[in-house]
Amino acid sequence: MRRLLIASVLVLVVCAPTLGQGPSATVSDLAWMTGHYKGNTGNGSLEENWAEPEGGSIAALVRSTDGGATNMIELIVIEEEGDSLTLRLKQWNPGMEPRAEGFQVMELIEIGDKKVVFKNTGEVGLQQLGYSLNGDQFTVSVTTAQGAFDIPLTRQSAH
Repeated sequence: MRRLLIASVLVLVVCAPTLGQGPSATVSDLAWMTGHYKGNTGNGSLEENWAEPEGGSIAALVRSTDGGATNMIELIVIEEEGDSLTLRLKQWNPGMEPRAEGFQVMELIEIGDKKVVFKNTGEVGLQQLGYSLNGDQFTVSVTTAQGAFDIPLTRQSAH
């Protein structure tokens, strides 16, 4: 009986998912994100430029404008960690003044056909951040403490 109990515990320990470890994925699963996307945001625009996945990472440079002036620059890097993905982002005001200390860290919670969602691992910043692609429509889904909203962007052709 004792051997059976020990064997059962070992099976549970070996088969249990790692705490905080998201779904299995590689950055190659996000190749669909590659491209330049842009959308209107009232008096300005938001654009995201996603580089191709390479070397265990995929990255984006994001620029937000309002009234003809840049009001935010953001760097997003998604990296393979263990068998899953981790997203880190940092935002700057004009003059590259950091909006917050360090990077916000998010873990993968959902991945599907041209859709990916990450959740915050800390207390400050965005609660969730997701991306999806339907044709040329690239949607950024944001959840904050104040609520959730989508930012629709359109794939831009290469110049």
